[in-house]
Amino acid sequence: MSKEPTTYINELKTCIGQTVRLRGWVHNSRSSGKISFLILRDGTGFLQCVASKTDVSEADFDTLRSLGQETSIIVSGMVREDDRSPGGVELTLATIEVVNGSEDFPITPKEHNSSFLLDHRHLWLRSRKQHVVLSVRHHTVKAIRDYLNDHGFINLDTPIFTPNACEGTSTLFETDYFGDKAYLSQSGQLYNEATAAAFGKVYCFGPTFRAEKSKTRRHLTEFWMVEPEVAYMELDELMDLCEDFFCYIVERVLETCGKDLEGILERDISRLEKVKKPFPRLHFKDAAQSLIDKGVDFDRMGDFGAADETMLTEERETPIFVHRFPTAVKAFYMEPDAEEPVYSMSVDMLAPEGYGEIIGGGQRIHDLGLLEQRIKEHDLPRSAFEWYCDLRKYGSVPHSGFGLGVERTVSYLCGINHLREAIPFPRMINRLNP
Repeated sequence: MSKEPTTYINELKTCIGQTVRLRGWVHNSRSSGKISFLILRDGTGFLQCVASKTDVSEADFDTLRSLGQETSIIVSGMVREDDRSPGGVELTLATIEVVNGSEDFPITPKEHNSSFLLDHRHLWLRSRKQHVVLSVRHHTVKAIRDYLNDHGFINLDTPIFTPNACEGTSTLFETDYFGDKAYLSQSGQLYNEATAAAFGKVYCFGPTFRAEKSKTRRHLTEFWMVEPEVAYMELDELMDLCEDFFCYIVERVLETCGKDLEGILERDISRLEKVKKPFPRLHFKDAAQSLIDKGVDFDRMGDFGAADETMLTEERETPIFVHRFPTAVKAFYMEPDAEEPVYSMSVDMLAPEGYGEIIGGGQRIHDLGLLEQRIKEHDLPRSAFEWYCDLRKYGSVPHSGFGLGVERTVSYLCGINHLREAIPFPRMINRLNP
């Protein structure tokens, strides 16, 4: 295989009129008499290549007519401007070299059911729509890191193996840890509280595990979450941070991926362009009353289900905050509202269009006595939280944080129906392969 200099498809706008060499795979191809067309993909984009019998050798023309989908090839040719093409250019082929053939590729342009596509996820990733979705994921992650790094946050990642639950024991994956019980992390938050006391503004970013026996479109058993935590921050400031952070992510993704969102995924990006701060802020009491007014048989001291979240946002153009959930439905570490202790200083950010909770967070208990009381009320082993209680003994301050789910964010940005397409290899209650 030749080692001549290679150009990538996403660089071709600067190469108009030049002869270039490209390496990639055949996305699809067709022939029409004396002209052959193929769509080449190379990981950076898709490119239409055109060849007539006068452009290439007879052997190369015959090769073009026999290429199977996903055959790996190296081509050369002249870059031509073409406003009708997605990338604004096409290639007039001069030569073609087959690296490896491909026969009967299983993911064809016809419709396939979701089970078939998930069984072939390792190949489905090559499709054009999946390429866009996972590119949006990349740019979402980059925007997350850029915002936090540029706003003084320190990335200090937290353990995946933990000795205790963060948000209850019913959704933990248990594992043996050299004879002791350990669990896969539900959240890095408790450890974030320790690092925030050392660095002020921190975040962790990594995989999170929830053993929820749920088959809904909003659930994965393994997903990625970013969790910022800030010392000396209370609930109202936290909501300010959340909306500024989320608006930045949306703006950056529209800037880098807007054309593909609209052109390939057929996402109505005008909806995303309306995501501007400030977001509406509803006390839980008002949100509950809104549901009741709409005829929902809702428990005023309960928690939202997916249908409730959808109903609360159905007439909204931006995400909304619902704050001060009942203390009884939130985790042990959540600070109670000083004026109404039956409510907590918690907040969820709900996205419109039925995407529901994307951010969840709140203000943490900073009083040692109250924290000890809550640990006891939740029947949690004090020994596992001794270090966590220490944080309240030595210079404790009000502090707050939140978690943003990457897959839920990507699903919302792309307008896709299920989280499973927003991660390269989804893990669900009924799927561990590929």
